[in-house]
Amino acid sequence: MSKIEAKILIVDDDQDVLLAAKLFLKQHVTIVHTERNPGNIPSILKNESYDIILLDMNFSRDATSGKEGFHWLNKIIEIDPLAVVIFITGYGDIELAVQGIKEGATNFILKPWDNQKLLATLTANLKTRQNKEEIEDLKSKQKVLIANQDLAYGNLIGQSSAMQKVMATVEKVARTEANVLILGENGTGKELIARAIHKASARHDEIFISVDLGAISETLFESELFGFKKGAFTDAKEDRAGRFEAANKGTIFLDEIGNLSFSLQSKLLSVIQNRKVVRLGTNREIPVDVRVICATNMPLYQMVNENKFRQDLLYRINTVEIMLPPLRERAEDIQALVEHFLVIYCKKYKMPLKRINPATIRRLEKHTWPGNIRELQHAVERAVILSESNILQPQDFFLSQIDDNSPDQQDEITNLEEREKLLIRKVIDKHGGNISKAARELGLTRASLYRRIEKHGL
Repeated sequence: MSKIEAKILIVDDDQDVLLAAKLFLKQHVTIVHTERNPGNIPSILKNESYDIILLDMNFSRDATSGKEGFHWLNKIIEIDPLAVVIFITGYGDIELAVQGIKEGATNFILKPWDNQKLLATLTANLKTRQNKEEIEDLKSKQKVLIANQDLAYGNLIGQSSAMQKVMATVEKVARTEANVLILGENGTGKELIARAIHKASARHDEIFISVDLGAISETLFESELFGFKKGAFTDAKEDRAGRFEAANKGTIFLDEIGNLSFSLQSKLLSVIQNRKVVRLGTNREIPVDVRVICATNMPLYQMVNENKFRQDLLYRINTVEIMLPPLRERAEDIQALVEHFLVIYCKKYKMPLKRINPATIRRLEKHTWPGNIRELQHAVERAVILSESNILQPQDFFLSQIDDNSPDQQDEITNLEEREKLLIRKVIDKHGGNISKAARELGLTRASLYRRIEKHGL
């Protein structure tokens, strides 16, 4: 029978106990170290790491209070916070043992022990160290992720009155646990606002999970959001938590919520109301503590009137509503946004920092930006890559062929819907029907462009 790959330390002042334990455990475990003097624990742990430490609760003669054991338990945890400590006590004091577990011990055994019970206790707790290390690793990665998110999304940019109003609302709502609904056209920065709320909330040290509901098919909705049990369906080869469980204690951002079918809206409403999920293939309810932020570019109130969106779900998700203005309504923010993106992309492509002249800014401010900030961002990136000058000119930016100042075309194209339709047709034609290239140029996702194509009947 092969030995268990593990390293055990036994600390007890009774030499007979140490010898008996070592002789038995060496038959089952690869490495067993013993120590009579607890005073040597700090120096031992500075050089070694153990899967399990068996620690006597009383070292002085006739001592029964367990104070020495608690003292050395605290020292061990101070040196190695992930240590798995099992107390050894010869007095069967359950209250003392329970107190030890409250103080940070993992388990306890009574001496004299039965060898098989000792082995069973060790085996049952061997995974604990590995689990603690995995949890710490996940926490570490999460901190890096949060830091990277902060770097990627930074502070909200905008001096326009419309954006100042949005920022004031974000500051107020972030301090609460209220559900938030963010409305706005594609590319206006709805996820950025959601992340800003999370960052300023009491949950800022916890995870932020973003879910694009428009990209999840109806058949995968429940398994993706609520998780599943192994064997729940053909490809369910292991238990898996859904996005709500993954976001526990943090924030979940549900983008494109207007795309959900009526039946899926009911399932989502149940989870948001009850704060419990049921994984596919089980009947067990799992409590989840999440803050819910939703977003859409669709007219939810009109959809409610047309029985396409549940009124009770709308009321549940819009405790506070934030309307993001399109870029064409906050032209005074364009220069600050351009300068922000110039810093990002000049650094990304290892170029000297480029500047932009006033004439170019004026041209950009007159453009209608159907793709909003996302379109502006791609336009700046493209200009940084292609321009050979350190000062960007109007010709460095590819904008739609529509002249926004042309009175003739203003007469021909009487509303924004028609302007958007014309622009999309021009860009698609330019790329010979290649949707991916057209979407990139417009600053849209493929899914968003397909929806606009369908809307305009192109």
